[in-house]
Amino acid sequence: MQTIESDTKPTKEEKQHPGLKMALELGPLLVFFFGNLRGEWLVQKFPALSAVGGPLLVATALFMVATVISLVISKIVFKHLPVMPFVSGVVVMVFGSLSIWLQDETFIKMKPTIVNTLFGVVLLGGLFFGKSLLGYVFNAAFSLNEEGWRKLTLRWGIFFLFLAVLNEVVWRNFSDEAWVNFKVWGTMPITILFTLSQMPLIMRHSVEEPKSGSEA
Repeated sequence: MQTIESDTKPTKEEKQHPGLKMALELGPLLVFFFGNLRGEWLVQKFPALSAVGGPLLVATALFMVATVISLVISKIVFKHLPVMPFVSGVVVMVFGSLSIWLQDETFIKMKPTIVNTLFGVVLLGGLFFGKSLLGYVFNAAFSLNEEGWRKLTLRWGIFFLFLAVLNEVVWRNFSDEAWVNFKVWGTMPITILFTLSQMPLIMRHSVEEPKSGSEA
C-alpha cells in the first residue's frame, strides 16, 4: 500500500518547473481580472469582442481561452493535467458558455461558489475515506508527513467552503462592481493570508526528501 509521501511525490517535470506550474494555475485568473478591469478598453481596441457582451462577459471569454491554453501547456510540459485547475476549467467552460450564450452574468458569478464547494467537499470527503488529497495539488511545493497532509487537507477543505459561502453573500447582496472588486481585492488576499497562516503547520510536519546517490 502506498504511503501519503509516495502518493504525493512530485514528478520530475514539476521539480524542474515549479514556477511554471504556479504561473499556469494563476495565469487564467489574472487574465480574468484584467478583462474585468479593462473590458471596455478591450472592446474599443477589438470591436469584434462587442459580440460577446459586456465587460464581464468579455472577461469570461478571455478566462475560458486562457484556461484552455494553461491546461494544454500543463499537459505538454508536466505530462498530466493538474486536478484542481482541470476541474475548475471544466466548470469555467460550462458556466462561461452559459453566461455568454444566455447573456446572463449570473452563471459566471456562481462559478466560484460551485468550484469552491466542489473542492471543499472533495477534500473533506477524501479525508473521510482516509485520503489526504491536497498532496496531489501541493506536491511540488511541500513534502509533508501523513499527519501534516491530513491536517492541511482538513483546513483547506473548510476554507474552500468558507469561500463558497462568501462568494454567494457578495454576488447576491452587492452590485456587479462590488463583486468584481471582491474578486480582485478580496478573494486573492484572503487566500494568500490563509496560505501564509498555514506555514507553521507546514514547517512542523515537513520531511526531508532523501538525497539521490550516496555521499562520499
